[in-house]
Amino acid sequence: MKHDAPKTPSQAPIDPNHVVIFDTTLRDGEQSPGASMNLEEKVLIAGALRELGVDVIEAGFPIASPGDFEAVQSIARQIQGPQIAGLARCQRGDIDRAWEALRDAANPRIHVFLATSAIHREFKLNMAKEEIIRRAVEGVAMAKAYCDNIEFSAEDAARTEPDFLAEVVERVIEAGATTVNIPDTVGYAMPEAFADLMTHLRRNVRGIDKAVLSVHCHNDLGLAVANSLAAVHAGARQIECTINGIGERAGNASLEEVVMAMRTRRDYFGLSTGIQTERIFAASRLVSKVTGLQVQRNKAIVGQNAFAHEAGIHQHGMLKHTSTYEIMRPEDVGVKSTQLVLGKHSGRHAFRNWVEERGFRLSDERLEDAFTRFKKLADQKKEVFDADLEALILGDIHRHDHPWRIDSVQISSGTNAIATATVALAHETEERRAEEAACGDGPVDALFKAIERAVGIRVRLTDYQIRGVTRGKDAQGEITVAVSIEDQTFRGRAVGTDIMQASARAFLNAVNFHLTSADRTAAEAVGVG
Repeated sequence: MKHDAPKTPSQAPIDPNHVVIFDTTLRDGEQSPGASMNLEEKVLIAGALRELGVDVIEAGFPIASPGDFEAVQSIARQIQGPQIAGLARCQRGDIDRAWEALRDAANPRIHVFLATSAIHREFKLNMAKEEIIRRAVEGVAMAKAYCDNIEFSAEDAARTEPDFLAEVVERVIEAGATTVNIPDTVGYAMPEAFADLMTHLRRNVRGIDKAVLSVHCHNDLGLAVANSLAAVHAGARQIECTINGIGERAGNASLEEVVMAMRTRRDYFGLSTGIQTERIFAASRLVSKVTGLQVQRNKAIVGQNAFAHEAGIHQHGMLKHTSTYEIMRPEDVGVKSTQLVLGKHSGRHAFRNWVEERGFRLSDERLEDAFTRFKKLADQKKEVFDADLEALILGDIHRHDHPWRIDSVQISSGTNAIATATVALAHETEERRAEEAACGDGPVDALFKAIERAVGIRVRLTDYQIRGVTRGKDAQGEITVAVSIEDQTFRGRAVGTDIMQASARAFLNAVNFHLTSADRTAAEAVGVG
């Protein structure tokens, strides 16, 4: 074991009323089916999380795959400010790998976990209680040899016997855990009972004041946010959450909802966070666009309807005083009343300023490329909106390192006519072209079949969505596709004023992601949530 890095002190909150926001969008959030992100996307989101003011970024599960390791290592090296956490089972190999990825972080955290519930002990681990305690203590001790900032999670804690859970928590704190996390891994808990569990631990665990009590709640019954808030009201001081509530199955507690609940109802909770709430909306949009997981219109805080009022009596009240039907100002979460900012006569300086204000981190080469595409778009559209520019920057984020690109697309379809498509693809590294044609049930079907033939890969389309980025007849269309290749799901996304060309790019992006993904041969990722 290597001990050549200085130990880093944990950062328990000095203010007893401060709630640590632990964001796991890049780890648990990425475990949403089809939400895998490439390295560039993960670093981009990590930068947005830093600007948002999260206390801890869980960057990934380093031993799960080479791609996860590289992402954690890159974020640890590039993102300054928040603590950077890597997940590990209570096993030597996991913990060594986690530290190897985290060692260059200014403030690393090793997050170890082990299941504690009776059902996991019997059917998954085949371990007795004594063995669970021994393995948990050993895992914390192994991690503690690398750095002082250690979190232990008792997987499926909400279904664990309270007295046994208290014993496990007490022993890992004695071993050096500075944060103890109580996950509701399968979304089973009820708010009042979960709050009672926090109270039980605070009353029965010796040394509980030496560690931050944390919760990690899932949304299987729609109670992740309610359970998280009940827990902090009962004394927990860290919430593990994700942007837009993405995550395994029904998702995690939504960062924007728990943060704004504590801020809006400070009179009830008496708690605070370090989140810069005016950056919430931008972070939500970024994660939605990168993952392809759209935010439902009526989603709290960041949904399209969150600050919309249609009923006449509501509109009348709003005109009298906004507090009649709004408990938050749109500006508090970064929702702007105006969107139009740039046009065809705007120069590089204005464009760069727009990019930097919204937290995008682009190299000079990428910025110049984006500016060129912006000018082309400005010639095509009468008005260019914020959403157009966001889509332009994020729409083809994959294309810089993907092998295939589209040279040309020709499509023919009509009433009582068979739809046909012809595509020409160019390979970036092998200096070769592929041209194919296909018929289909419609133009999209024909187009995708032609691309499938050209790349020589069997692809099954599982989802196809089209959405107008902005208003007007000249609005860009945002195309999101999900495909299944070799029993794995990959998403592709593209935008453009030509829907068929954007569809072709989105489909090819998904195929390219399959071709370049290091995670295709990854070990199975096993997480706390």
